Amino acid sequence: MITITIRKKDKEIKQLLFSGHALFADYGKDIVCAGVSSILITTVNAILKYDQDALEYTIKKDVLVNIKKTDKIINMLILNMIDLLKELHNDYPKNIMIREDEYSE
Repeated sequence: MITITIRKKDKEIKQLLFSGHALFADYGKDIVCAGVSSILITTVNAILKYDQDALEYTIKKDVLVNIKKTDKIINMLILNMIDLLKELHNDYPKNIMIREDEYSE
Protein backbone atom coordinates (compact mmCIF):
# COMPACT_ATOMS: atom_id res chain seq x y z
CA MET A 1 0.00 0.00 0.00
CA ILE A 2 1.14 3.52 -0.78
CA THR A 3 0.95 5.75 2.27
CA ILE A 4 0.78 9.49 1.69
CA THR A 5 1.35 11.51 4.83
CA ILE A 6 0.37 15.17 4.78
CA ARG A 7 2.13 17.05 7.56
CA LYS A 8 0.60 20.36 8.62
CA LYS A 9 1.53 23.12 11.00
CA ASP A 10 -1.18 25.63 11.91
CA LYS A 11 -3.41 24.21 9.11
CA GLU A 12 -0.70 24.89 6.51
CA ILE A 13 0.83 21.99 4.59
CA LYS A 14 4.55 21.85 5.26
CA GLN A 15 5.58 18.39 4.12
CA LEU A 16 4.38 15.42 2.08
CA LEU A 17 5.77 11.91 2.47
CA PHE A 18 5.09 9.20 -0.11
CA SER A 19 6.08 5.67 0.91
CA GLY A 20 5.38 2.09 -0.04
CA HIS A 21 4.08 0.38 -3.15
CA ALA A 22 0.45 0.07 -4.21
CA LEU A 23 0.72 -3.70 -4.80
CA PHE A 24 -2.01 -3.46 -7.42
CA ALA A 25 0.25 -5.20 -9.96
CA ASP A 26 3.89 -6.15 -10.45
CA TYR A 27 6.56 -3.45 -10.24
CA GLY A 28 6.71 -1.57 -13.52
CA LYS A 29 3.13 -2.54 -14.42
CA ASP A 30 1.25 -1.02 -11.50
CA ILE A 31 -1.24 1.59 -12.73
CA VAL A 32 -1.89 2.87 -9.20
CA CYS A 33 1.80 3.57 -8.59
CA ALA A 34 2.00 5.16 -12.03
CA GLY A 35 -0.97 7.38 -11.21
CA VAL A 36 0.48 8.52 -7.89
CA SER A 37 3.88 9.13 -9.50
CA SER A 38 2.34 11.14 -12.34
CA ILE A 39 0.32 13.32 -9.98
CA LEU A 40 3.35 13.93 -7.75
CA ILE A 41 5.84 14.63 -10.54
CA THR A 42 3.48 16.91 -12.45
CA THR A 43 2.71 18.97 -9.35
CA VAL A 44 6.32 19.24 -8.19
CA ASN A 45 7.47 20.25 -11.68
CA ALA A 46 4.72 22.88 -11.97
CA ILE A 47 5.60 24.40 -8.60
CA LEU A 48 9.33 24.44 -9.38
CA LYS A 49 8.68 26.01 -12.78
CA TYR A 50 6.65 28.72 -11.03
CA ASP A 51 9.14 29.24 -8.16
CA GLN A 52 12.37 27.22 -7.88
CA ASP A 53 12.69 28.07 -4.20
CA ALA A 54 9.18 26.98 -3.20
CA LEU A 55 10.02 23.39 -2.33
CA GLU A 56 12.70 20.77 -2.13
CA TYR A 57 12.38 17.03 -2.39
CA THR A 58 14.41 13.92 -1.78
CA ILE A 59 13.96 10.55 -3.38
CA LYS A 60 15.40 7.59 -1.54
CA LYS A 61 13.24 4.65 -0.58
CA ASP A 62 10.46 7.20 -0.02
CA VAL A 63 9.75 10.59 -1.55
CA LEU A 64 9.79 13.53 0.85
CA VAL A 65 8.58 16.95 -0.29
CA ASN A 66 9.34 19.94 1.94
CA ILE A 67 7.32 23.05 1.18
CA LYS A 68 9.49 26.06 1.89
CA LYS A 69 7.30 28.86 0.52
CA THR A 70 3.66 29.18 -0.29
CA ASP A 71 1.35 31.63 -1.92
CA LYS A 72 -2.05 31.43 -3.59
CA ILE A 73 -0.80 29.59 -6.69
CA ILE A 74 1.49 27.15 -4.86
CA ASN A 75 -1.25 26.39 -2.35
CA MET A 76 -3.75 25.80 -5.17
CA LEU A 77 -1.35 23.38 -6.89
CA ILE A 78 -0.72 21.45 -3.66
CA LEU A 79 -4.43 21.26 -2.83
CA ASN A 80 -5.17 20.12 -6.38
CA MET A 81 -2.57 17.36 -6.01
CA ILE A 82 -4.17 16.22 -2.76
CA ASP A 83 -7.64 16.24 -4.38
CA LEU A 84 -6.33 14.09 -7.26
CA LEU A 85 -4.69 11.67 -4.82
CA LYS A 86 -7.94 11.43 -2.84
CA GLU A 87 -9.84 10.62 -6.04
CA LEU A 88 -7.32 7.87 -6.78
CA HIS A 89 -7.71 6.62 -3.19
CA ASN A 90 -11.50 6.48 -3.69
CA ASP A 91 -10.97 4.26 -6.75
CA TYR A 92 -8.27 2.10 -5.10
CA PRO A 93 -8.84 2.20 -1.31
CA LYS A 94 -6.90 -1.02 -0.76
CA ASN A 95 -3.83 0.43 -2.45
CA ILE A 96 -3.56 4.02 -1.21
CA MET A 97 -3.86 5.47 2.27
CA ILE A 98 -3.83 9.21 2.91
CA ARG A 99 -3.30 10.49 6.41
CA GLU A 100 -2.57 13.78 8.11
CA ASP A 101 -0.04 14.39 10.88
CA GLU A 102 1.20 17.40 12.76
CA TYR A 103 4.44 18.74 11.31
CA SER A 104 7.41 18.87 13.64
CA GLU A 105 10.76 20.26 12.59
